[in-house]
Amino acid sequence: MAFRIPDIDESQAPLLDHLIELRTRLLRAFLAFAVAFGVCFYFASDIFGFLVRPLTHAFPAGQGKLIYTKLYEAFFVEVKVALFAAFFVSFPVIANQIWAFVAPGLYAKEKKAFLPFLVATPVLFTMGAALAYYVVMPTAFHFFLGFQGDKGGLKLEALPGTGDYLSLVMQFILAFGISFLLPVLLMLLNRAGIVTRDQVAGARRYAIVGIFVIAAIATPPDVISQLMLALPLMALFEGTLLVMLFTERRDAREKAAEEKAASATAE
Repeated sequence: MAFRIPDIDESQAPLLDHLIELRTRLLRAFLAFAVAFGVCFYFASDIFGFLVRPLTHAFPAGQGKLIYTKLYEAFFVEVKVALFAAFFVSFPVIANQIWAFVAPGLYAKEKKAFLPFLVATPVLFTMGAALAYYVVMPTAFHFFLGFQGDKGGLKLEALPGTGDYLSLVMQFILAFGISFLLPVLLMLLNRAGIVTRDQVAGARRYAIVGIFVIAAIATPPDVISQLMLALPLMALFEGTLLVMLFTERRDAREKAAEEKAASATAE
């Protein structure tokens, strides 16, 4: 029996096709990001004004100011704001291009399993970012500004810099947004068969310690911000365990039904 050695061009063709498609997808994603950056840079001042509102409301009425000590600082703050906003604006297009590249290699059952996670990811991130913007940041800023006053006969006044403030806001939003993706990570591990609900539930005490460690690292060094991140994460962790319970029970029923149908067919 003779074995045919595949032609080099034949073996390389599928790889080249995939590389060409990958390049096309990346170019489309980059183009979407570039267009979003241009639009966001035009409105960068308005976007930054929106991000400043929690600090504005934390100051007494008519007081408070943002300063910059380097001539170029205000410009680069607007560039960072535009980059920050452009990623969120263009994320649906970027995610769509990633999915369009990966989806053809998945079975129909795998596509059905992954789609809920694609929907849940931006929803959970937005929930975390909204919690940071509307609840955590105003509370934390009121706490920080409470240290203003007369100290030893001198006036202690908060004069936040634009660059430092933007870094703090991005830290809050990203920390809460990314941390709220914990259920997605746990469910992916569960659906992939890497961990079971019983294993995750058995590691609850370690998970709680890990949550508080993440909260301590991801937020500014104040107890209020850390608790405001840790407590929702603990609630999400327990909610994920509940979802795992229903999911595993449903899978067990489906598997039993398939086995019953297969045995009936065999007979």
